[in-house]
Amino acid sequence: MRSHIKAAAAAFLLLAGVGAAAADEIVIAPEQDTVIQEYVKKQPLASVKVPGVELNIGTALPDTVELHEVPNVKYRYVVIDNRTVLVDPGTHKIVKVYN
Repeated sequence: MRSHIKAAAAAFLLLAGVGAAAADEIVIAPEQDTVIQEYVKKQPLASVKVPGVELNIGTALPDTVELHEVPNVKYRYVVIDNRTVLVDPGTHKIVKVYN
């Protein structure tokens, strides 16, 4: 009986963790995404290197990486390894990577 309770508790904790991770997911409206992509094309930046950083959603960039504003958009952008990266300026976490 105790093993069933432990298994149920472990499953609950696992599912709670998945729910918390899903709650952190950033959804960018298609209209806003279009505005961002058009602005970035008109305002190209030189690509920078950030050694040891993988370009994945949720990865925090070092505070030394200069982020650039997109007018009327909460997020900022930077070009790393020739890929445009959208970043939350408050956390410096990547929210989207454009190819």
